[in-house]
Amino acid sequence: MATDTQISSAPQSGMRDFSPADVRLRDWATGIITSTYERFGFTKIETPAMENINLLRRGEGGENLQLIFEVLKRGDKLDKVLTESHSKNTKVDRLELADMGMRFDLTVPLVRFYSHNQNNLPSPFKSIQIGSVWRAESAQQGRFRQFTQCDIDMFGVKSEIAEIELLQATSEALLKLGFDDFTICINDRRILSSLAAYCGFEESRFDSVFIELDKLDKIGLDGVVKELSGAGHPQQAIQALKDLMLALATSESSELAVLGEKTSADAAAVKGLETILSVISEQAQGRYQIKFEPSLVRGMGYYTGPIFEIKCQGYSYSVAGGGRYDKMVGKMSGRDVPACGFSIGFERIIGILADRGFTPPAGAERLGLIFDNDRDQIADVVKAAGKLRDQGFAVSTQPRKKDMRKQIEQLANQGVTKWCGFKGDINNLEIKDTQA
Repeated sequence: MATDTQISSAPQSGMRDFSPADVRLRDWATGIITSTYERFGFTKIETPAMENINLLRRGEGGENLQLIFEVLKRGDKLDKVLTESHSKNTKVDRLELADMGMRFDLTVPLVRFYSHNQNNLPSPFKSIQIGSVWRAESAQQGRFRQFTQCDIDMFGVKSEIAEIELLQATSEALLKLGFDDFTICINDRRILSSLAAYCGFEESRFDSVFIELDKLDKIGLDGVVKELSGAGHPQQAIQALKDLMLALATSESSELAVLGEKTSADAAAVKGLETILSVISEQAQGRYQIKFEPSLVRGMGYYTGPIFEIKCQGYSYSVAGGGRYDKMVGKMSGRDVPACGFSIGFERIIGILADRGFTPPAGAERLGLIFDNDRDQIADVVKAAGKLRDQGFAVSTQPRKKDMRKQIEQLANQGVTKWCGFKGDINNLEIKDTQA
């Protein structure tokens, strides 16, 4: 006889529960970010958690393509696949079992949304998306299978004003969240390609070069050289890259100017970055920094122009990243549309705020209304709570416990600052401090 198996009450591996205090911090940060973005003309949209599996499996997602949570076909569609496989006595092809998948980022669903609704959207279209994404990561400290992304994107703008507004809006949001020690690092995928070509790397293996170059700040130049050698790249090209990076590091002139001169980098790319650097530096007014970073790569294969990240002093990881992806809409709709986006690493900034012991500003003052469950009339308790709410309190009603002192201490530990013991008269409500 089968018996019920005890099911763990813990969340699934790589997933998390959030306490009221956690949610309060997350909601506060979301509100600050959203209101800041709206001041720059961005508007919120929402896309589904699940997308067509063929859309997600396209090649623009980089390593995330290996981390898709796939959703099995259901009912007759699944039965058909299994039946056909059984009748042919063949192994079921995994790729045929799923027809949907959980979104691994917000950019791919956004491009689908834009392609589907393009005729009904304003131009330029400036969107905000904040929501959960899912990746089949190996669960470990700091890496989750479900987490929140926080994106702004702009469609239909070719000029650098798109990058400038994205950088401005994100920087202002971070400042309002209490960050003032960050640096914007910026590069351009066209300049990276010119660099790789100048050094003599094979064009078909540029992405391999970029992957190793992106590790420069973590493993140093000698480490990058070692990794490139291990990947089988030509020694002459590797030496040329090393010499170039050393020249950039020791030059008294602008790294961007030196790189543009030495590699004959795309003139429009160089000029565009110079404009972005100049305008953002002026807008920053010393509150944060912006610099050209020749080793910045960004992992997504869909980037076509400027790319950027924000790094916070004292932390090895970036807290925001993005770039231009002008070809992505065209791959879906057949018509290229200029597009650019920036994503705040929401979980990372929440982690930093928590590390700093940050507490969000208080909203309505919280009050506990304690009543006698055996003596007081529920209707009277409800009226008393309503009267207190009209006075501006956030009121939580609760029956009186035997140990009143402990009950009030528990209220204080939950962030409730006031309490009131109901005595049957809504006109006689004595409010006291929980800490008294």
